[in-house]
Amino acid sequence: MRVLVIDDEPDVVEIVRLTFNLRWPEAEVISASTGDEGVSSVERYSPEIVILDIGLPDIDGFEVCERIRHFSDVPVVMLTARHEEVDKVKGLEIGADDYVTKPFSHIELLARVRAVLRRSESQVPASEGPPFEAPPLRIDYASRDVTVDGKSIKLTPIEYGILYHLTRNENRVLTFRTLLAKVWGREYMDETDYLKVHIQHLRRKLGDDPQGEPMIVNERGVGYKFVRRVRPAARGSYV
Repeated sequence: MRVLVIDDEPDVVEIVRLTFNLRWPEAEVISASTGDEGVSSVERYSPEIVILDIGLPDIDGFEVCERIRHFSDVPVVMLTARHEEVDKVKGLEIGADDYVTKPFSHIELLARVRAVLRRSESQVPASEGPPFEAPPLRIDYASRDVTVDGKSIKLTPIEYGILYHLTRNENRVLTFRTLLAKVWGREYMDETDYLKVHIQHLRRKLGDDPQGEPMIVNERGVGYKFVRRVRPAARGSYV
């Protein structure tokens, strides 16, 4: 396993190194002390996971994460000394996979890293049977191909997991905690911000307008459900 730590504090880098080497003795831990160096290191070394501090000497971790997301889907865990909820949400919105607040323990960091690595591999098994079709959406469960109006849509493992469980339970409300447990794991059952941010990403990719007639319906205070929408007939056609 190759790990990239982007942090300008040597003590933090060493804690991360020890954490990985205790669990994965063969892990190769590479470090970068600036944001620019970190982005270049992702391109150069192709790490399997990135541990990224928000407070860097040149550019902040949010910008680093955005730049990484332009060319890589590598899992990113952000580190910060800030406790504000808005920072966590911002990190998730720009593409981070998880968030750890300093100071942290080996156990906490390891738990978060293992969960992120687990999610980076599809938790949804390929399924036999016919594709799911709810125009304009089509899902081939066997190949995990998702198309909208015939155009292929690239989803992250988390986004696909959410869509899979919603469409497999069409018209049935899945509670926030149920979806979090199925997609993230039981240890994330109370992290509703994670779910809300990824639902926004999924809707954007599917062209699903929550202000109109959405396919992904928010049952306020409860959860989400998938509802197929009947597309209006073209003008001049007869049904």
